[in-house]
Amino acid sequence: MTKATLGSWATTVFPKLQASDYEVTSAKTDTYNCIGWAAGVLEWWEPDQYDTYYWPPKVKREYTVRAYIDALRSVGYQPCGNDRYEDGHEKIALYADEDGSPTHAARQLQSGQWTSKLGPDEDIEHLTLECLTGGDYGQPVFYLIRKLSTP
Repeated sequence: MTKATLGSWATTVFPKLQASDYEVTSAKTDTYNCIGWAAGVLEWWEPDQYDTYYWPPKVKREYTVRAYIDALRSVGYQPCGNDRYEDGHEKIALYADEDGSPTHAARQLQSGQWTSKLGPDEDIEHLTLECLTGGDYGQPVFYLIRKLSTP
């Protein structure tokens, strides 16, 4: 599956990520992060207290899973109970660390695989959510779904 490889930092940050598990799908950029990417918006989404980054209006600016869920609800996602593929829909998995702080979001593609923006680095397409567990991202703790819009 790999066409390009991530830097050597990837094996430290993502101890379960194997070269055969992912494909790099974009160059590095700090224009957007994983939350913006998962939401379908090429903008850096972060609930910082200084309004440096975009955060949806009326959503609390706090680093909690609840705030991230509310932010994603603002673009049409609703809570769901699992990461199983559902035709005609897209899902987001929210990751959190051991302390329960949100760390990452991945979006499911129509292929059933997942796409992630790795901070200011590349976007990748990865086979499973487990590829990014452990290390800095922790594990998936919450799932959201929205119906795909039809042209």
